[in-house]
Amino acid sequence: MPEETKCTLNEIRRDPVLGGWVIIDKINPRVPALHAFDGIKFETENGNGCPFCPGNEHKTPKEIIAFREEGTQPNTPGWWVRVVPSNNPILRIEGEDEHIAVGMYDMVMGAGAHEVIIETPDHHHDLAAVPESQIEKVIWAYRDRIMDLYKDKRIRYALVFKNKGFMAGATVAHSHSQLIGLPITPKIIREELENCKSHYNKKERCLFCDIMNAERQQEERVLLTSKNFIAFCPYASRFPFEVTIMPLKHDCDFTRISKDEAIDLGRVLKNILGALNAALANPPYNMSLHTSPNRTPRIGYWITIEDDYHWHFEIIPRLQRVAGFEIGTSFYYNPTPPELAANILKQFIKKD
Repeated sequence: MPEETKCTLNEIRRDPVLGGWVIIDKINPRVPALHAFDGIKFETENGNGCPFCPGNEHKTPKEIIAFREEGTQPNTPGWWVRVVPSNNPILRIEGEDEHIAVGMYDMVMGAGAHEVIIETPDHHHDLAAVPESQIEKVIWAYRDRIMDLYKDKRIRYALVFKNKGFMAGATVAHSHSQLIGLPITPKIIREELENCKSHYNKKERCLFCDIMNAERQQEERVLLTSKNFIAFCPYASRFPFEVTIMPLKHDCDFTRISKDEAIDLGRVLKNILGALNAALANPPYNMSLHTSPNRTPRIGYWITIEDDYHWHFEIIPRLQRVAGFEIGTSFYYNPTPPELAANILKQFIKKD
């Protein structure tokens, strides 16, 4: 049998039943072992093994951008925040945005981007421990990279997310986020957009603004309100101690964040992450940014989004595993009412 030609791009296949998309690894196909996690090295100590520590810049691809000390050179120590391509990218910037029909199935070739935002040079500090000014730089890196990727019409959506801890999917302990530029708007974002549009069509109001106003009136799930942001445990929290952070001002696009807002958001994120660490003994968590998709590829793409969508962060501590019930039904079972979670977290929120 002739040797199979090695693929240079992964495939993004559409699930015809649920309508979502699945990235199939065609570049490095493998069969996970029963104890697959046993073979994953989780770097927990500072030293030569961590590719994200200063002095190990040669262990990552060359940096895309970095905020660094004046006079220091690219790909050398002296940086505060550093953005590099992923060593093991899910999607690659090379290639065309090619939609293919495979019989009854639909597929898109995996052209996109996969970047890593190294949030601090300090191996032992996560975002809850670094200064607010450091988090502001991280926020600015998110903004700059989304704006740059949205110049590429192949990129429909740029997802910023953070996995902290092994149980949340991280394999390197050094504090970092990731950004994946996708040629398709993800199903969960598309559903958010469609629900927001439906709500706006009925009431001529933003769904997230209505949620925010309801939370501020009821107060019991609100963790803090700053000059520009509100943080609360959602009414229908899917997971224990889930937190949403959103701007008080209506805006669909995170990249329009101002300097003052970025400073304030850094303060809010530090406070919320610190409260989660204190209340839950430094839990693993996932954090993701939900913002507007790239609207340049098509005229009229999500044309009402300026009025009906509202960007926000979602933070989900990983305190329990998703099991058969959730997988089989898409229902979530949450043993911790958000009112109880909010009451506990409020005890650890720092007051101005």
